[in-house]
Amino acid sequence: MEILELTLEPADNQRLANLCGQFNAHLQQIERRLNVEIANRGNQFKITGLAQATKATEALLYKIFSDTEHEEITPEQIHLSMQEASLDDIVQEMDDTDELEQVLIKTKRGVLKGRGANQQSYLKKILSHDINFGVGPAGTGKTYLAVACAVEALQSEQVRRIVLVRPAVEAGEKLGFLPGDMAQKVDPYLRPLYDALYEMLGFERAEKLIERKIIEVAPLAFMRGRTLNDSFIILDEAQNTTNEQIKMFLTRVGFGSTAVITGDITQIDLPNAKMSGLKHVLKVLKEVNGISFTFFTAKDVVRHPLVQRIVVAYENYERAQS
Repeated sequence: MEILELTLEPADNQRLANLCGQFNAHLQQIERRLNVEIANRGNQFKITGLAQATKATEALLYKIFSDTEHEEITPEQIHLSMQEASLDDIVQEMDDTDELEQVLIKTKRGVLKGRGANQQSYLKKILSHDINFGVGPAGTGKTYLAVACAVEALQSEQVRRIVLVRPAVEAGEKLGFLPGDMAQKVDPYLRPLYDALYEMLGFERAEKLIERKIIEVAPLAFMRGRTLNDSFIILDEAQNTTNEQIKMFLTRVGFGSTAVITGDITQIDLPNAKMSGLKHVLKVLKEVNGISFTFFTAKDVVRHPLVQRIVVAYENYERAQS
């Protein structure tokens, strides 16, 4: 067993209470997960456990204490910070994140930032490149972070409008005839983008901006023939585009615009005969200057821990079959 002592600065009682949780619930959560004992008096902490576990706990406490400056810590955040990463990964992620300048996105819910080095890198690339690709499994924050960047760009008047786009492709099932006008027919396909908007802006403000056409949510087919200047454009579920569709989308980007293309190449719903435009474009554009690529893995999943295990299980199965 090893004992590791640390001091968290500044000695701010409110931030320390935020870190520890009510009746030290957050510290107990960390103790159970990493199999350590944490004792503290004010901002002085003593961690007892195996050498690797105490080092990981130290890194975790520093990280969470840093978060207390901007947000209220919840058990969910403690859980997400620790979820399913090995102890070495927690320490390495802390080291990598410290080397990056923290990117903070202000939303209605408060300050949002990337969890870990990969999400932080993704945010930095979006702020510094005109065209960006975010590729990886479900639950890694690809679309959520892109929508957050779009909302901040609109609120800071860096762009005049937000355009959110998805291909209208059914996820492995035939829905048949859908009632209503065109907008009502495509609405189910675009609902995840609406949900992210409502969370960032609040329902009423988002609806007003949509009514005024400052925010446009549309199926990919509606993009043909347009040129989008001074806009923040997000193409979600890009794995379900064809080669022709994604080329058409990329050539819509005009002056003063930022585009983010997100997708998961392991969840393609196109007919087998068609090749995913996202898989194709990653090969075509990989050497083009001015375009950024961020590839997420199961380690970056920020949903329920079982989601991460499911992603890993599928990856292992497909690797074994190939």
